[in-house]
Amino acid sequence: MRLTRGSDYGAHAVIELASHYGQGPLQCAEIAARQKIPEAYLDQILSSLRRVGIVRSSRGPHGGHELARNPRDITLGDVVTALEGPVVPQEFVQHLEGEPTDWLTACAVRNAWHAATEASQRVLDSTTIQTLVEEQRTIRANRERGIDQRPQALLTSDH
Repeated sequence: MRLTRGSDYGAHAVIELASHYGQGPLQCAEIAARQKIPEAYLDQILSSLRRVGIVRSSRGPHGGHELARNPRDITLGDVVTALEGPVVPQEFVQHLEGEPTDWLTACAVRNAWHAATEASQRVLDSTTIQTLVEEQRTIRANRERGIDQRPQALLTSDH
């Protein structure tokens, strides 16, 4: 699975909007400055997120962008899919001309890629934007207190 900078920027923009959920719209320039995202690129990202109903936009002096749904109801998978399309590569969902119908079981490497992709999608789909907002607040609070906080692994092994 390969995520682009657009997905990363999109996730940060949605987290910024989520941290202000219910407080009215934020302007693109404000989000861009806080998250260090090029404003022109952010405008494209917000447009894509608006088309799929993650973001709502309004014009005017008090206009801007805000989440269209509660951050508890939006997942990181929703954001990535809106910006990148499905995480599962096309070769895993389309039967290739001339290949046997049991092509997935015929190739151990494809099976491994498929399993890795499915695991990644499960993590994205189970991670809500609200969870990320809360985790980010904890990270910032710990940083302000001088606590060294190493990133936690999202997937752990039972071995």
